[in-house]
Amino acid sequence: MRFQSWCLSDKGLKREGNQDSFLIDERLGLFIVADGVGGHQGGEVASAIAVETVREVVGHPKAGRFTPKEVLYQAYEEASHRIFDRANQDIKLNGMGTTMVMGYIRENKIYIANVGDSRSYLYRKPYIWQMTEDHSLINEQIRLGLLTEEQAHKTIGKNVITRSVGFERDVFPDVIEREFSVGDVFLFCSDGLSGMVDDQLMCQIFNQNPMDKVTPKMIEHALANGGDDNVTVLVLQIQDV
Repeated sequence: MRFQSWCLSDKGLKREGNQDSFLIDERLGLFIVADGVGGHQGGEVASAIAVETVREVVGHPKAGRFTPKEVLYQAYEEASHRIFDRANQDIKLNGMGTTMVMGYIRENKIYIANVGDSRSYLYRKPYIWQMTEDHSLINEQIRLGLLTEEQAHKTIGKNVITRSVGFERDVFPDVIEREFSVGDVFLFCSDGLSGMVDDQLMCQIFNQNPMDKVTPKMIEHALANGGDDNVTVLVLQIQDV
């Protein structure tokens, strides 16, 4: 199996630092984007703990004894425990947590896991599909029929998430199992992208640019549209199976 990946992260135009973390480990087939929450220092600490914990769990010699879904559940659980316990040891870190979306390639399948409002998309030229579902207050209101998609874009509080890694000690991720084909492209991003660049423009960027230019173009458009948040864009292309 052969694949290629690209990732860029930017603090945006309105934040002092970057609380996003990302990981590319092609040996493990692991691709992660995490968006920390909980104050200037807390979010950065939480997202860093999350990605390193997942790499440790997935890379453990005993991981192969478990199904991929079991490994991912364990990874999220351990990351949440470590972040929660660390926050309780340092008052400056109280209430920290992180979103985390990832792809895990194993046995010719990809497993997409998510907690929070960072997202994963599948691009198959010329179309794009959102694969994950946001764990956010605004999405809950849309699901209940209280808001339309159009109303949601104009609503204050769009960034309020209802599930995060580490804010509570236990967390349960959504996990999707999917077979892939040569040419499939998976996009993982923090809400600094999805909040600034809509799906139609993302698709246009994919359709009009070589794959190695997609990540800088995505960030360029996110900044041009306001750059309200840190923005991280990770692109994974399946080149052979």
